[in-house]
Amino acid sequence: MLRARDIMTREVLTVSPETRIGEATRLLLERRINGVPVVDDTGRVVGILCQSDLIAQQKQLPMPSLFTLLDAMIPLRSLKQLEKQVEKIAASTVAQAMTQAPVTVDPDTPVDQLAALMVDRKFHTLPVLSDGRLVGVVGKEDVLKTLAMLPLKDRSGSPEA
Repeated sequence: MLRARDIMTREVLTVSPETRIGEATRLLLERRINGVPVVDDTGRVVGILCQSDLIAQQKQLPMPSLFTLLDAMIPLRSLKQLEKQVEKIAASTVAQAMTQAPVTVDPDTPVDQLAALMVDRKFHTLPVLSDGRLVGVVGKEDVLKTLAMLPLKDRSGSPEA
């Protein structure tokens, strides 16, 4: 069975939390990648920045729904959640737009588990860590390339017709 180590990209492009949003956006577009791990000064993965995080900046801020109880207006939406949305929309650095504490996998994670994570949790990029150190990244394209190379009988469990 193939594992993350067999399909991951080993030369990982990373950004720091202080990277400007414009620079990170250009990087993703020029390299034609969906996401990039965010690492701090010590090399620890602190987040991931994906195209969807950048697209969120174009989102309009929803006004919280309110209701009145004894002449007081009470928001139905968490103020903390609203603050996070405002920060993401107005982000000027990667730290403000990234998804913090990303889901990571280890080099021995089987490809079927990688695929399940990507489908079930809508992930496009998974950092691969070994002993807490970034050693690679697996993207949806890596999984698709792997599937394209397998004979049909290996993908479905039944022989080719």
